[in-house]
Amino acid sequence: QVVGGKVKKPGKRGRKPAKIDLKAKLERSRQSARECRARKKLRYQYLEELVSSRERAICALREELEMYKQWCMAMDQGKIPSEIKALLTGEEQGKAQQNSAKLAKAVKTEANSSNP
Repeated sequence: QVVGGKVKKPGKRGRKPAKIDLKAKLERSRQSARECRARKKLRYQYLEELVSSRERAICALREELEMYKQWCMAMDQGKIPSEIKALLTGEEQGKAQQNSAKLAKAVKTEANSSNP
């Protein structure tokens, strides 16, 4: 057949597959699978680190909550904890602000690390 001044051969278009192509295809497939497993492993490592950091933050917040509960129980009994007295008198006001800033920074860091 002649189309547009060019001679066209009848049959299938494109390259004919050869054994070399099959071997190359298998090797590409194996390489792709290796890369996929590596990405999966990295993703799981990232998620495990994220979970452990969140667990640490939860433990710190639970400890702080327990401290506040103890303070409340002491005040219910008519006792004022020494930490609160110090806060009221202003002796450790700077120290308390530092602790609050550290806690806020830790919570903020955890929030930022959750957004990959």
